Amino acid sequence: MTITIYHNPACGTSRNVLALIRNSGEEPRIIEYLKTPPSRAELVDLIARMGLPVRSVLREKGTPFHELGLDNPTLTDDTLIDAMIAHPILMNRPIVITPLGVALCRPSEAALEILPNPQRGAFVKEDGEKIVDESGKRIS
Repeated sequence: MTITIYHNPACGTSRNVLALIRNSGEEPRIIEYLKTPPSRAELVDLIARMGLPVRSVLREKGTPFHELGLDNPTLTDDTLIDAMIAHPILMNRPIVITPLGVALCRPSEAALEILPNPQRGAFVKEDGEKIVDESGKRIS
């Protein structure tokens, strides 16, 4: 089975999602999108498969979002996608692709909705929040 994660190792949420994937018994294909950004066609495809508005995939914090004027509501989707291609840090993460779907996994437990295999044991996020119990079941 192939699972792919568009990952930023400096991001806690991305690290948590990677660990959740591994806790399900899978070793994903890891794409560090800051080093290997998706092509424009790949990004457009990912956004379409997630079923999200383009603006939902834009990251503001720690990016040139405001400096580039991307908060302007009149900007087109094509303009926003062009900005993400020019500045990959603007792409929100992590994005996970599994046989069950594609999702922007924020919060990290959103990955549980598309992972094909159950969790193999307890999982605690880096911040100490327990999200999976010892039997592999999600904690509400």
